[in-house]
Amino acid sequence: MSEQAKSGFVAHLIELRDRLIKSLLSILVIFIGLVYFANDIYEFVAAPLVAHLPSTATMIATDVTAPFFAPFKLTLFVALFGAIPWILHQIWGFIAPGLYQHEKRMLMPILASSILLFYGGIAFCYFIVLPIILGFFTSVGPQMMTLAPDISSYLGFVLKLFFAFGVAFEIPVAIMLLCWSGATTTHSLKQKRPYIVVGVFVVAMFLTPPDVLSQTLLALPMLLLFELGLILAKFYSAKEQQESEE
Repeated sequence: MSEQAKSGFVAHLIELRDRLIKSLLSILVIFIGLVYFANDIYEFVAAPLVAHLPSTATMIATDVTAPFFAPFKLTLFVALFGAIPWILHQIWGFIAPGLYQHEKRMLMPILASSILLFYGGIAFCYFIVLPIILGFFTSVGPQMMTLAPDISSYLGFVLKLFFAFGVAFEIPVAIMLLCWSGATTTHSLKQKRPYIVVGVFVVAMFLTPPDVLSQTLLALPMLLLFELGLILAKFYSAKEQQESEE
């Protein structure tokens, strides 16, 4: 490797390090700004469950440190989710110099839509999915049972669902990138639709808690987003082909 190549490689490593530091600092800054409201944030996230608890029931903490660490942990994840636009901006700043102009025009809307879809997945989970599944879970069971969910267990349950729905809502972006890169085509994906339907339910089974209701509520939006991804990929392919011909 020549000296020029080595210096260029080292420069890329330094830039990558700087952008990683900036990303971590953004998470830290948001976390510091939110940590004072940690208990309020937890109460907001726990609201869908509290709304379905009996009037005499409350959430409990089985670990003496849980009342402190559960809101603390949730606030850290909120800071991570809140910093995603800035983190993606750092990733874009790192890869953009190596892209052609038409590639930049293609990837910029994809980058913006990926952020919106991720937040949309979390919002869909909180406002639609959680009230349904929590209402179901709290309504079944023996009458002599007193429901008193542990705050740490509920936090793990909710974070897993938030992450699953946030990632699942990125399906249109993933399909567009696969078709744009030439890894597959919309025609090929349409032919494999029956296998993809089965695969979606299998993925939903691993991403959600072990109950059919959660899996179905994740799998159905994934299938709709898959169809949306096919439409958008076909549109972008036709538009790119037209620009190439011109």
